[in-house]
Amino acid sequence: MSAIEQDVQSKKKNIRLLIERQDDPNSPSYTETFDIPWRPGMNVIAALMEIQRNPVNARGESVRPVTWESNCLEEVCGACTMVINGKPRQACSALLDQLTQPIHIKPIRTFPVVRDLVVNRSRMFDALKRIKAWIPIDGTYDLGPGPRMPEVDREWAYELAKCFTCGACVEACPNVNEKTSFIGPFAISQARLFNTHPTGAMHKQDRFEALMDEGGIHECGNSQNCVQVCPKGIPLTTSIAAMNRSIDGYAFSSWLGR
Repeated sequence: MSAIEQDVQSKKKNIRLLIERQDDPNSPSYTETFDIPWRPGMNVIAALMEIQRNPVNARGESVRPVTWESNCLEEVCGACTMVINGKPRQACSALLDQLTQPIHIKPIRTFPVVRDLVVNRSRMFDALKRIKAWIPIDGTYDLGPGPRMPEVDREWAYELAKCFTCGACVEACPNVNEKTSFIGPFAISQARLFNTHPTGAMHKQDRFEALMDEGGIHECGNSQNCVQVCPKGIPLTTSIAAMNRSIDGYAFSSWLGR
């Protein structure tokens, strides 16, 4: 299709978006409809930018531009996670031509809404703090190269390291909500990742204790929704099963050592 043909086509075709909005954290939510001109290769971010450029709803009323977050536009930062046509996913990789019309866009409600599609994901980062999702170092000076991981371990650990705290897994998990303190599937998988690292394993017991505490691994209902929505295909349920076995062994050995 030539550039002229594309221009003619875009003038004939509109895309309808039904966006769930919220003016502030304490306001009720409402749905607003927008019709935007279609262009080839548009993603949801491009559609939201079109609304920002011309904030007029489907009834022809001038409204406040929709608020959202985005950063990398390459599905590696997690900032633009939204519920698009009922599925939590990244808006940057959601192409309009591959979505059923009209397109329904909502914020990920597992987290408190700040405004429109912007949410506060502190719950995820607090969970990473609980399981000490970092590699400890002793001092600020150069300690030289650390212990090497066997290649077979490094390969599968790399798959776990692809997590970018997008929030899709906790949004899909029925056990993560405002009434529970469940740490979430991503945090369990990250605990497994850092326990595998030769230096990270120094705090293995702390991670086990955190996952045995309130909101820990025992609150997983094994719905397996998380692994279905993970944009990086991380084997979250495999990690949960592996950590369950490890924690059972740790708890049993701790009991014997009393």
